[in-house]
Amino acid sequence: MADGPVPNYNFVVKLLDASATLIGAVGGLFGKEISPDAGFSECRGLEGTLQLQDYPEGGRNDALRHFPTRMTWSNITLQRGVGTSKDLWSWYFSYLQGRGRRRDGLIMLLNDERETVVVWKFKRGLPVKWTGPVLSGTGREIAIETLEIAHEGIEVQPGPGLFGPGGITGPGGLFGSGGVFG
Repeated sequence: MADGPVPNYNFVVKLLDASATLIGAVGGLFGKEISPDAGFSECRGLEGTLQLQDYPEGGRNDALRHFPTRMTWSNITLQRGVGTSKDLWSWYFSYLQGRGRRRDGLIMLLNDERETVVVWKFKRGLPVKWTGPVLSGTGREIAIETLEIAHEGIEVQPGPGLFGPGGITGPGGLFGSGGVFG
């Protein structure tokens, strides 16, 4: 695989919770791969901004001092064609029922050979907005649903990440073949 740029059209998304992580680890013991939650057509919002505090230093009129304060993270927006699965709606609706649980997630960019190139892991995701499809009697487009997820940070890891071929469940990983528990 070359170290050049990777196209943006080949990616998978996996929403995690404590049981999913355990299932992934146990699945790795038996050589099972973790499948994505859904085939999303678009993912936006992999963005962080370092907030600054400006300080006009006395006697220095030619510049402002900038001091870092905190990171802010954009919401992640996932879009997919509407199908029979209600998993995104169920996660969102569980908060309306008072029993919602935050979830971590993995967004994995793949190359043309479907090998993981980069993994973005978001922490403590919270579904803040669900949008159903636009319906039109004269339209011919695919019905698209959207889920917007607020979160508490992103980690970026080159390579397969936690559940890929070099991760904890892959060959040589902690739970994969050749690993400590594999």
